[in-house]
Amino acid sequence: MNVLLIGSGGREHALAWALCASPSLTRLYAAPGNPGIAQLAICVDVAIDDHAGLIALCRDKMIDLVVVGPEAPLVAGLVDELQAAGVLAFGPGRAAAQLEGSKGFTKDLCREAGIPTAAYGRFSDKSAALAYLRNCAMPIVVKADGLAAGKGVTVATSYDEAAAAISACFAGTFGAAGGEVVIEDFMEGEEVSFFVLSDGKSILPFGSAQDHKRVGDGDTGPNTGGMGAYAPAPVFTPDLEAAALETIIRPAIAAMAARGMPFRGVLFAGLMLTGDGPKLIEFNCRFGDPETEVLMRLLKDDLLLLLHAAASGTLASMSARWHKGAAMTVVLAAKGYPDAPQKGGIIRNLEQAAALDGVEIFHAGTAISAGHLVASGGRVLNVTSTAPTLPEARALAYAAVDLIDFKDGFCRRDIGHRAINQD
Repeated sequence: MNVLLIGSGGREHALAWALCASPSLTRLYAAPGNPGIAQLAICVDVAIDDHAGLIALCRDKMIDLVVVGPEAPLVAGLVDELQAAGVLAFGPGRAAAQLEGSKGFTKDLCREAGIPTAAYGRFSDKSAALAYLRNCAMPIVVKADGLAAGKGVTVATSYDEAAAAISACFAGTFGAAGGEVVIEDFMEGEEVSFFVLSDGKSILPFGSAQDHKRVGDGDTGPNTGGMGAYAPAPVFTPDLEAAALETIIRPAIAAMAARGMPFRGVLFAGLMLTGDGPKLIEFNCRFGDPETEVLMRLLKDDLLLLLHAAASGTLASMSARWHKGAAMTVVLAAKGYPDAPQKGGIIRNLEQAAALDGVEIFHAGTAISAGHLVASGGRVLNVTSTAPTLPEARALAYAAVDLIDFKDGFCRRDIGHRAINQD
């Protein structure tokens, strides 16, 4: 099969790495890709929001399957346009992608389907939101309704902090994403990322992971897109997975089908493991980043065949097997991230770090400038390791990190602390 991968981040590099292991792959293209992906695929300079250009590329290269990595083109309806042009694509259409594109849509779906989640209110008016807030117990969670690159969520410990978050949304801090606000009760527990593949009817569990959203050690500082992850999540036991499938995933897939917007692709459920069982924090309609980096390192089966089955409606006959052991990824970010990352910093010694047995380095925000590999974004590299145990995987990941010469970068030094400290 000729495959086109859409995106340019660490998630897409990890997907490219796994797709290239498939005997069914004829040629892999990426749009636009990055320097790491370029070692595996033919990168084509077409932007992810250039739908007409992507469709033309599919026709020119006789693409058999498009794999859409980021959420923005999914929410914008790229899959619908590809399918209208006769191109098979992995990912939900615009209507189903509302599960990520609108937090209010998802909360309403949960109420309709009886899916356990936090109590909430949704508002398109600042005054109404502030009035609702006055009757809320603290802490409280304020969310921009739309896509905000993982940064539109505030866990407020006081009324003033929550009110400021609401005001920021309506003042345009998150653009159109903040035109509506969801206010929801704070849930106590441990967070887990749980993934399933679906073809609109069948559901195939696809692994669990835990990531680290806060920028600083000890889970301090502002939220980010994710500073590291590990898999599998030891706290997510088989019983908890079964409960999540029964009370959250299956009702959601059934409710979407009943609404005439069947979900095809990967459904990423952010779960809170509470004393009352798993509850939904939010749905995403694509693979997580940095969770994908660890999941791809552990996947034993053919990723291309699995994604093709989900896109073509034949998932019922498929299974997913996993390598034993643990995987960890540590994000190297540019100084100043997440607020004002310093771009242009030179990165050296990647080859030495990647030569360690069990290590793969996935590029996220990198570019080539004057013959040097440089930082071009906030999250720059995902240093990923596999080992028999999580402590061994962590030691290996940080050994590789320490070999990389990136003076303008930083990382958290405690990735995996929750699971390792529980052991």
